Amino acid sequence: MVSTIPSQQPQAKSSRQYLAEDLTTSPNQQILPLSARVNGQDHLEIGGCDVLDLVEEFGTPLYILDEITLRTACQQYRQAFERYYPGDALVMYASKAWNCLAVCAIATQEGLAIDVVSGGELLTALKAGVSPDHIYFHGNNKSHRELHQGIQAGCRIVVDNWHELKTLSTLVSNNAPATILLRLTPGIECHTHEYIQTGHIDSKFGFDPDQLEAVFTYLAQQPHLTCIGLHAHIGSQIFELQPHADLASVMVHWMEAAKRHGLPISELDVGGGLGIRYTEADDPPSITAWVQVVCEHMVKACQVADVPLPRLICEPGRSLIGSACVTAYTVGSQKTVPGIRTYVSVDGGMSDNPRPITYQSVYRVLAAGHMSAPLTETVTLAGKHCESGDVVIHDAQLPLVSSGDIVVIPTTGAYNYSMASNYNRVPRPAAVVVKNSQACLIIERETETDLMRYDRLPLYLGS
Repeated sequence: MVSTIPSQQPQAKSSRQYLAEDLTTSPNQQILPLSARVNGQDHLEIGGCDVLDLVEEFGTPLYILDEITLRTACQQYRQAFERYYPGDALVMYASKAWNCLAVCAIATQEGLAIDVVSGGELLTALKAGVSPDHIYFHGNNKSHRELHQGIQAGCRIVVDNWHELKTLSTLVSNNAPATILLRLTPGIECHTHEYIQTGHIDSKFGFDPDQLEAVFTYLAQQPHLTCIGLHAHIGSQIFELQPHADLASVMVHWMEAAKRHGLPISELDVGGGLGIRYTEADDPPSITAWVQVVCEHMVKACQVADVPLPRLICEPGRSLIGSACVTAYTVGSQKTVPGIRTYVSVDGGMSDNPRPITYQSVYRVLAAGHMSAPLTETVTLAGKHCESGDVVIHDAQLPLVSSGDIVVIPTTGAYNYSMASNYNRVPRPAAVVVKNSQACLIIERETETDLMRYDRLPLYLGS
């Protein structure tokens, strides 16, 4: 055990501080899953399962998905739309946050549609039992093959640009028509990381507003393309409500213009983007508050324009899955640089969570076997990869930990597994879903043999 450099402002609080006090709260406002508790051994439990027992059975790193938290978030979105929107509404899971069979199946059981952005995500949704008319196929550069997959599956295709639109028009026919939406760039900016701003004009996504007349005219001449909706998305991990309020009138204006060209627009998709709480400093609106603003401003915009209410669609991802999952690691080596810092290394890092090195994302950490111990140490929680920037958390607050202890990073459900890599030829982790004291494996741990499956030596080098 290695002592660490004392924090300038030591925290007497323990890891218990992150437990949800109210299981009916909005999941996106919690750091830990709703079912998280501390058992009699002072261990962290999720879904009634002791994290240390899960680690013993499944190993580390390990993604632990709480089914109750995911289902609660789905239900809160649906119930809020039922409460605040007098017209038809559809909640769609933006599966790029974490696309796998289990997550897609749970979301569709809760009445959600699925948003996909690749042929692989489309196939996963179909294999999970999602109805094709509840799949919306997004993406700014869908290949010829992917567009063909979308047509053959019968899903809705969200067309992003002229290249895609004209390619699609060559693929459709009487026997294989396509139902589409258009993605448009609304020119609305919000305060978030520049990499995840998608609503401003300088974006790779969507048709620009000055292209709309030409696009609508072109579509009116395509008998096998039925444009039923318009889509816009302003960004991700957003805490502001005003940009979402502003979007309604912009989209209703576009809908009126499209209808003047004879397009049967009946759906407006306002995207997602609601943020979640990674640390105590984060203060996102609740799911219900976000939905209320979206609905009330859409109703108002339609009243002002004197048009019928469209089917209102939203597509949350992070706020559905982010706080439902934690990642467990095993502590390994420690190194103290006198007067500077102590490094505590874990058996994962940027290969299973690339967000810190990519977005400078900040997390909290818990000692899963010492939940009541005071957080007396300030350490740098380092990953195992051969990269100086592979740091999971700078200035992490922990009790004294030793090699073999289990630590947990909360809020790792969104863009962790989905962006995981095999950097340094490290196999990707396993994932389990927990509920009612039972754990089910939903993603098997990769092995070194798996890594070699697609490797080939050129013939001239031999075997």
